[in-house]
Amino acid sequence: MTILWRPTGPVELDLVRELEWRAWPPRLPEQPIFYPVLNEDYAIRIARDWNVRHDGAGFVTRFEVETEFLKRYPVQQAGGETILELWVPAEEPAEFNRHLIGEIEVVHEFR
Repeated sequence: MTILWRPTGPVELDLVRELEWRAWPPRLPEQPIFYPVLNEDYAIRIARDWNVRHDGAGFVTRFEVETEFLKRYPVQQAGGETILELWVPAEEPAEFNRHLIGEIEVVHEFR
C-alpha cells in the first residue's frame, strides 16, 4: 500500500463525504487530471495557500492505494524536489477508486 495526500476545497470534500469517504468524485470538464500528491508538506502548502484563497477553506486528505496499481502513473515533478504528483487522467477515477484501501480521511483544515 502507498499513502497519498490530496489538497482539496470544500466542494470536492462534500462530494467525497457523499461517497462515504470511499471514493473520489468524477472530474469536471475543466479538470483533465486528478492529481494526488506524494507528500504531506506539499499538500499542506496547496490547501493552505491556494484552496483557502480561492475557496475560503482548504483541506488535506490522506488515503491509501494499492502500490502495484500506482505503477501505471509515473511520478511527475511539478516544481521543486519535493513537489511530486501522480497524474491520473480524468477518465480513470473510477478505476483508481477501485484500488483505494480503506477510507479517505481529512488530516488538516485551513480557513
